[in-house]
Amino acid sequence: MATGFFWDEKTFWHAGGNYAMTLPLGGLVQPLAAGGLPESPETKRRFKNLIDVTGLSAELDMRSAAPASREELLRIHPAAYLDQFKATSDTGGGELGHHAPFASGGYEIATLSAGLATQAVRDVLRGDLTNAYSLSRPPGHHCEPDKPMGFCLLANIAIAVEAALAEGRAKRIVILDWDVHHGNGSQACFYDRDDVLTISLHQEGNYPLDSGHLAERGAGAGEGFNLNLPLPAGLGHEGYLHAIDHVVIPQITAFAPDLIIVACGYDCAAPDPLASMQAMAATFRAMTERMKATAEDVCDGKLVVVHEGGYSEVYVPFCGHAVLEAMSESSVHAPDPLERNLKARQPNARMLAFQKQLIDDMATELGI
Repeated sequence: MATGFFWDEKTFWHAGGNYAMTLPLGGLVQPLAAGGLPESPETKRRFKNLIDVTGLSAELDMRSAAPASREELLRIHPAAYLDQFKATSDTGGGELGHHAPFASGGYEIATLSAGLATQAVRDVLRGDLTNAYSLSRPPGHHCEPDKPMGFCLLANIAIAVEAALAEGRAKRIVILDWDVHHGNGSQACFYDRDDVLTISLHQEGNYPLDSGHLAERGAGAGEGFNLNLPLPAGLGHEGYLHAIDHVVIPQITAFAPDLIIVACGYDCAAPDPLASMQAMAATFRAMTERMKATAEDVCDGKLVVVHEGGYSEVYVPFCGHAVLEAMSESSVHAPDPLERNLKARQPNARMLAFQKQLIDDMATELGI
């Protein structure tokens, strides 16, 4: 078996149309590339191009998938929302939520993005692949059942999770979200459930502002099965690994899932324009190695990584390459062109000790 890589050129054609204004354009603010949508296709296209150029893609099982079916979508999203989304898409596009614009045909591309994640999960769970990466676009982790937001139009991972549970391929699933922004969509989809453990590592005080707090632990049957770690700005490589080692892995191990899904945003990387963290390509490699080892310990290696945010067109490809190197155990390597500079920007010993103590204090408050 091999590491699967799910992608489709059509997902790179998603656009925000005339509704992609995330800044007040005009006056002294010049129009941005791609119509003003920071969630550009270039981060994903250049990632795919990089694995082709290095030869890594030749070692992967390259696959596509059918769009998610309406039946699959309805397990998460109300019919009224899907109908409105489709009608707006068919009549030129628009925006139904907060910072989630789309052009004509956006509905079909979003269902394809969800389909890629769903098929990646399905193929790993039935043993066709060792593990898999889904290059989904548009992303999904901010989309709540009836509220798209933050460039996310359908809840890709939640749709994939529900398909796996409905098909009887899994009974318990972990969603680990290390995108720099809170995974409010996944949280909303499973907040009252005890069969899905949602864990979000995100920069405190970043988007969205009204969610991602430590006290949000789940409700009803789901109490204790939602975990947020709002991390301090400036957290670097060692701080992220401390959170993974001392909080995330013990929680996943105790939950004993049948599958681990990583909502993999690269916006906690130091060059990202929408965040203030100090992660490096090496950080993503190390976190992936730890998740791969944890999956081997608790669920026969069943691991799926789904692409979420990340807005540096130059740096995202190298972070993604590092993740795939770890997943596939390949010797094909893409040297990080910014590694020397980013190592010099890591928190000093005094700041790192402070950051680790903050994480430990949160773990204590959570009873971990």
